[in-house]
This record gives sequence, C-alpha cells and structure tokens, in this order.
Amino acid sequence: MTHIDPELYRRMAAYNSWMTQKAYEAAGNLSDAERKADKGAFFRSVHSTLNHILFADRAWMRRFTGRPYDIKGMGVDLFDNFDELTTAHLQICDDINVFADELSEDWLSGTLEWTSVTDRKTRRRPRWLLVTHMFNHQTHHRGQLSTLLFQAGIDIGVTDLPFMPDLIGEYSD
Repeated sequence: MTHIDPELYRRMAAYNSWMTQKAYEAAGNLSDAERKADKGAFFRSVHSTLNHILFADRAWMRRFTGRPYDIKGMGVDLFDNFDELTTAHLQICDDINVFADELSEDWLSGTLEWTSVTDRKTRRRPRWLLVTHMFNHQTHHRGQLSTLLFQAGIDIGVTDLPFMPDLIGEYSD
C-alpha cells in the first residue's frame, strides 16, 4: 500500500489557488485581443492556455468526484469571455481546495478507472498518481503562461512554492 500524506495535496491546492489568482491578475493587464493573440504556444494564446488549464482541472475533478463539470474537447475554449473564464477558474480552485481538504490516505491508495474522452480508451491508475498529475499539469501550463506574459511585458512575480505567502508565517527566514 502506498502512503501519501493528504497534506501534500492540501498544500498543492493552496498553491494552485494562489498562482491561478496571480495568473488572472496578470492576464487582466492585457487587452482581450492581446490575450487571444496566437503567440505560437502549445495552446496558442494566453486565453486558450488558461482555458486548457480549466478544462483539465474540470476533467480530473469530474473523474475524482463524479461532479458533472462541463467540458468540451481538448483544445476547445470553454469560455470566450475573460470575466466568465476567470469566475469559472476561481470556482474550480475552490472546489479543488474542498476536494483536497477531504482527501484521505485510504482514498489516495485506491485505483481510479476512467475512459478518456480523447481516445475512448479505458485506463486504471493509482489515485495518488492522478491527483499528483492534476497539480503537475497546472504547474506545467502556468509555466508556459508566465513565459507568454513575460514576453508581453508582464511579470507575474514570484511563482515558487516555498515562497507562497501562507508559508511565510509558518517558517522563519
């Protein structure tokens, strides 16, 4: 049996919320046209990269919780309107925090079986691995996003987990 401390995922959920808020604040400094401009990124633009992160979060949370989150196909924007995208993304962050707060070692040590909407294959993987993947996926694409924003002249600021504001009070420097 694998022993994964659920506290790891609570910390990653808090990090996700912090970074998502920072990403949307930074992206809000761009015009709609600038956010949607194809910059040659994997998901083309700032706007579509944000949509993709939300898509994946919804897909994984749907698998983990059974909640019927609305998703479209891979690479299809869920929201065209930035304000609606922002609201939906911050909502999934709240949902992920609640999910992480309720995780247990027993649940994490189990296996999840799902059928991919992309290739229709059924897969089985350890839950802890899939939850880890969800957080890793967010971080990966936020890295792309921070590069796109930096290229547009916007510095998203500190992104390192050890410097997340809620940790500052817990540890002395």
